[in-house]
Amino acid sequence: MASRPYKIALVGIENSHATHIIEYLNVTTRRRRAEVVALIGPDDDHMAELLELGGISQRVDDLRQAQASMIGSVDALIATNRDGGLHAQYAIPFLEAGLPVWVDKPLACSTADAELIIEAATRSGAPLTSYSPLRWAHEVDDLERSTAEIGDLQAVTVTGPADPASEYGGLFFYGIHCADVAQRLVPGDPTELQVKQVRGTVIIRYQCGDTEVTLQLVKPDDHRRVPFHATLTGRSGVASTDITLGPGYVEPGIEKFLGMLDSGNPPVPYEEILRPVAVIEAARSVIEAARSAG
Repeated sequence: MASRPYKIALVGIENSHATHIIEYLNVTTRRRRAEVVALIGPDDDHMAELLELGGISQRVDDLRQAQASMIGSVDALIATNRDGGLHAQYAIPFLEAGLPVWVDKPLACSTADAELIIEAATRSGAPLTSYSPLRWAHEVDDLERSTAEIGDLQAVTVTGPADPASEYGGLFFYGIHCADVAQRLVPGDPTELQVKQVRGTVIIRYQCGDTEVTLQLVKPDDHRRVPFHATLTGRSGVASTDITLGPGYVEPGIEKFLGMLDSGNPPVPYEEILRPVAVIEAARSVIEAARSAG
């Protein structure tokens, strides 16, 4: 561990995760291991609130200013933009400068951008990670342990909200949660991918080895949305649970990032952070093609 707290730059303040991260690192943690010292984003009321919350003095508007003033003065970058399509432009310069980067979900909104980010990390040797906070939820831990009790795993179904028309990358904004949880529960290359849309739900099915994986991405209505939920079906039993977003749900993911800073080792293999992006991108392509044909 560093002899002083790691100095972190953060971009993507519109995401509620940014508030959680600043509060946890700069306010809640008693033995401070890292602190957000700089924010990238517009000079508005929300920015002022976050600067005050974290006792942060440094702010810049855009990537150009961030490159000029932050690379060389911070130890790492966290990118939490709601629109994952913005992540490559921020992550790559910091990675190329040799700085660790945590890209909050999604890594990107295309496999092309995701691969560019991973290639930048591989070239420089700077550690990179990206994941949904749901990947580290205690309910997902319990499900993973349950595989020893339910027998040979036959099928996994992960359900959650997602809107193909979201301004923040369509299905990527929330759908990546389900895709990432599924990849933790059944890691491996998806094959035989099929996508269909049934009214307000996008259903994605694929094979991962001998296990069938189904993602059910349900469009929220004006009043509420379905909970995140996962079901594992084994040869001799079933394990099923809601995955809740309670207080502190982002904190296990923050700790994984801090562990990466300490060790230099990403907590999730690069191929595993790429696969959820590829699954959601494939689903989006099918939906857009059907819409165009109709």
